[in-house]
Amino acid sequence: MPVITSVATSVPQFAATQDQVKAAFAPLFALEKRRLDAAMTLFDHAEVATRYSVLPLAEVVEPRSLTETMKLYATHARRLGEQVSRDCLAAAECRPEDVDLIVSVSCTGIMIPSVDAFLLDALAMRRDVVRLPITELGCVGGAASVARASDYLRAHPRARALVLAIELPSLSLQRRDLSMDNLVASALFGDGAAAVLMSGDETPEATAARAGTVRVVDSRCYTRAASTDALGFDLHEDGFHAVLAKQVPANVREDLGQQVRALTERAGVDLRALSAFVLHPGGKRILGAAEEALVLTREHTQPSWDVLRDYGNQSSASVLFVLDRWVNGRRPARGTRGVMAAFGPGLTTELSLLEWV
Repeated sequence: MPVITSVATSVPQFAATQDQVKAAFAPLFALEKRRLDAAMTLFDHAEVATRYSVLPLAEVVEPRSLTETMKLYATHARRLGEQVSRDCLAAAECRPEDVDLIVSVSCTGIMIPSVDAFLLDALAMRRDVVRLPITELGCVGGAASVARASDYLRAHPRARALVLAIELPSLSLQRRDLSMDNLVASALFGDGAAAVLMSGDETPEATAARAGTVRVVDSRCYTRAASTDALGFDLHEDGFHAVLAKQVPANVREDLGQQVRALTERAGVDLRALSAFVLHPGGKRILGAAEEALVLTREHTQPSWDVLRDYGNQSSASVLFVLDRWVNGRRPARGTRGVMAAFGPGLTTELSLLEWV
């Protein structure tokens, strides 16, 4: 069972309240007043108080080409990625040259070479590090990266893996897209990066298993049939356009309980023993659906609501921000069992069974 050795998060320097974002965005959308007023209520009801962006709000709303967007993405992804990686390694007292696998995930920008290649130079990592850049998984990417790193560490129990999620959706604001999908995305998404250092069970840190260490017991991936139109992006000349189907919360409500049960049964764990729920804060309707599916109260899921309030939905990084709240904030007691769950395009649910030791 690989262990989660440390978790770190980082946001860019520019913060804005939801009221400030709403005031800046309202003039951008060419809607008649009645529909614009209705659209702006999305901002009021999103359960988001603050969001962060790599550009000041006045520049976020400026139109730009896809070429300009990707240049900005590359610059800021490298900067945020290096910062959060350094923080994560420092928290674990791990040297960059001790990392054997780096998994980088993002869906809000494209870089070739991917950001992890630049980090090898910036952090002076070994040249034989295994690189696994992951795109196109959307909001499920952070949880999927932890699961895939766990798979690698089970095969290489003396190795260490660095998982890195960087998302900059503020660069994809679409002022001419008047669809409900784009309006919801404008009210919900924010920028951020998260890193998780994981160790195989024959490393010294896993053997020591100090208090608060989290083991990844098992993982499960499930993709719902005929659901490829539920979540995602359409890529046009002016950048990414969000696809957010209204049936996603209902799909989560239908699928999540059954998939968590399948995960716990395979691991020989009683479903009723779970008490830590690291849930992707995709929005209030998705979080509410997850609570209903697993029969949870707000006490079980408060860290997810706190991340939604403080940062908005940061796509693949969001669930790792929630993991940070559980690992470095709540610090459940030894023996606590829980599940990490995220949802993304496919429609895919990615689960990991966790245990605090």
